[in-house]
Amino acid sequence: MDSMETRRNAIVELINERGTVSFSEMKEAFPNVSEMTLRTDLKLLDEAKRILRIHGGAKSVQVIIGTDDFLNRKSVRNISEKQIIAEKALTLLREDTTVYLDSGSTATMFARLFYDQSNLIYTTGLSCAIELANLSSPTVMLPGGKLNRYSQSVFGYSAIRELERVNFHQAFLGITGYHPSAGFTCGISDEAILKQTAIRQAEQVILLMDSSKIGVKCSFCVCGLKDIDVIVSDGKLPEELLAECRKYDIQVL
Repeated sequence: MDSMETRRNAIVELINERGTVSFSEMKEAFPNVSEMTLRTDLKLLDEAKRILRIHGGAKSVQVIIGTDDFLNRKSVRNISEKQIIAEKALTLLREDTTVYLDSGSTATMFARLFYDQSNLIYTTGLSCAIELANLSSPTVMLPGGKLNRYSQSVFGYSAIRELERVNFHQAFLGITGYHPSAGFTCGISDEAILKQTAIRQAEQVILLMDSSKIGVKCSFCVCGLKDIDVIVSDGKLPEELLAECRKYDIQVL
């Protein structure tokens, strides 16, 4: 494999790893490569449909086509941040309530630390259900639906209809990205509708989001700040977003 192909494979790997990479981040990652060469690489990789060029950088096609990335790949990124978020989210749990737990790597970490207490838990995350299976007190429900092999979750019409029949005290939601112009987004249309259903059915909507999701804009809008009650994050949210949260009276942990 020649150096050019090796470099372009490394660029694709970096973009797939992070989901979205700015051009300045690419220059930092490849300091010995000229800007012109990097721009040429991105142009050709985009034409080969290995990445998607966007203004100021590039995005992984795995997010664009609606996989929302592979769960096993996401689960090894930002581990300490996910641990912080999960531990904070635990402080919000109330016993003897009905809870919706979304799918995703942060939700899976939360399920791993979930208290062994009386709750009725609906989750669309297969990995979440596996973690919750270690507990004896909660009742765990898996809605039927279509399998997303990448995120190891269920979604689709059947899952949405089942959630419509349940009134949740709390909904703990994961998200793929947040952008000021688009709100909270994900990469699959049916997944967005499912999350919207959980939001409508919940008394309290709690978003689990690490700061790496900021500035990421995926294809389908889930909701805006006005629909969220609490954001649980890693303590690294930008001041601009924190100011918007104060405007909407959103609690930030």
